[in-house]
Amino acid sequence: MTDSPFTAPTLLRGTHASLVPLSMAHHDALCDAVRDGELWQHWYTAIPSPEGMAAEIERRLGLQRAGSMNPFCVLDAHGHPVGMTTYMHIDAGNRRLEIGSTWYRHAVQRTALNTECKRLLLTHAFESLGCIAVEFRTHFLNQQSRRAIERLGAKVDGVLRSHQINRHPSAPETLRDTCVYSIVASEWPTVRAHLTHQLSRD
Repeated sequence: MTDSPFTAPTLLRGTHASLVPLSMAHHDALCDAVRDGELWQHWYTAIPSPEGMAAEIERRLGLQRAGSMNPFCVLDAHGHPVGMTTYMHIDAGNRRLEIGSTWYRHAVQRTALNTECKRLLLTHAFESLGCIAVEFRTHFLNQQSRRAIERLGAKVDGVLRSHQINRHPSAPETLRDTCVYSIVASEWPTVRAHLTHQLSRD
C-alpha cells in the first residue's frame, strides 16, 4: 500500500453515519445490507450481489494498495454496516479525486445518512487532503443519483457520451453516457454551509 494520506485508512465519524476503513470483516453484514432492495438488480449501476461481495471487497482493497482508491464501509447511527463508498480515481499529484462506487441499503436511502456521508467525505477531502476539486460521476439515466449529487451543490462539468460499456446480467450490453459533476475548493465553504443547514433540518 502507498503511504499517501489520500489512501491511508481513515475513520470519519458523524451523528447519523460513520465511515470506517473497509475490511473483509464487514462481508456478512454488507451481504445482508445489499439484500435490502436487491440492489444488485439495478442495471444502470454496478452494485455487488451477495455472492460477489467478497470479490468486490478484495477489488477495492487491491485498488487501495495500488494507490487509486480509499474504500470505506458506511455505518449507521447504531454502528451497523449499511453500505460502501470510496475515494476513487485518486490523483494525489493534482489533489483531485472522485467520490463514488457508493451504495446504501434501501432502508437508509433518502435519509440524512447520505447527506452526512458526503459532508464527512468532502470535509476530509478539502480540509485535510487539500483537494483542488472533487468529482462525482453517474449514469445519465440514473435520475436518483443525479438529483442527490445536485442537492449537494455540485455543478455539471459535462456528459461523456458512450463513455463506458455497461454490462449487467439482467440487461443487454449498452453504452453508458456518464454525467460528470464537481465541487471546486472555492465553492466548498458555500457547499459546507448548505450541507450543514440540510443536516440541521433533518
